Amino acid sequence: MTRIAFIGLGNMGGGMAANQAKAGHAVRAFDLSRAAVERAAAAGCHAAASVAEAVADAEVVITMLPAGPHVRAVYGEQILVQAPKSALLIDCSTIDVESARAVAREARAAGFRFADAPVSGGVMAAEAGTLAFMVGCDAGDFAEVEAALAPMSRVTIHAGDHGAGQAAKICNNMLLGVSMLGTCEAFALAEKLGLAADRFFEIASKSSGQCWSITTYCPVEGVGPQTPADRLYEGGFATAMMLKDLKLAQEAAAKAGASTPMGAQAEALYALFDANGFGGKDFSAVIQMLRGKLSSLS
Repeated sequence: MTRIAFIGLGNMGGGMAANQAKAGHAVRAFDLSRAAVERAAAAGCHAAASVAEAVADAEVVITMLPAGPHVRAVYGEQILVQAPKSALLIDCSTIDVESARAVAREARAAGFRFADAPVSGGVMAAEAGTLAFMVGCDAGDFAEVEAALAPMSRVTIHAGDHGAGQAAKICNNMLLGVSMLGTCEAFALAEKLGLAADRFFEIASKSSGQCWSITTYCPVEGVGPQTPADRLYEGGFATAMMLKDLKLAQEAAAKAGASTPMGAQAEALYALFDANGFGGKDFSAVIQMLRGKLSSLS
């Protein structure tokens, strides 16, 4: 049994903390939302009243927070001054690369081991314990990081040094955002041309257009495996979260001098969809905008 402090129990963090508890670990869970803490307690975690209480004797500290400023503040003001120096620190938030590297520098200076380990897979994978983790850390720490993440993971990959996990995440999600738009456009066009969605799915999933957005996360209801499309686009990966990741990718591209025109176009389209009030819908629901059927989402 490992003593784990889990900070951040939102849509992703709640399921992740629950899987650590299911694995038999002693999980002290904290979130600013009392309701989130209560859900974690119902799932087998121990409710903590503060970050300080959660990390007091932790062997592993895992954080899942909204954005870079939150990560910098929680680590700089609380975790690094209150957790045992022996604790392994793992941040699973999706944030900008520079924030991840800054926290890593502060953690190292304070005598801690730290890893940035953002995730791919969405809410369903968080609940099922089948997330993919992209890890930036010292090579010598990776085996311990991988073991700590195992109850929540389908695969854990060492991306490189600190910040590399975040770099991998924003590049991966930019690719996902672009490919989902292409998939949505193709299904919308097939529909206009009189081609049945299930026929197009069978063909595209077995030909050169095949991609994850078709075979695993099809944006059309009643086609392929169960996806948020079959639940009125509820659950899954919220459009607002995809937009956040695309903005991070564009900011990183600007700083690195990289040309990402498709990523920029994807950001613009998801921003339009979000501005229409659908930021809480799964990102694949953008197909309804392309179909001209936004009213179906209200």
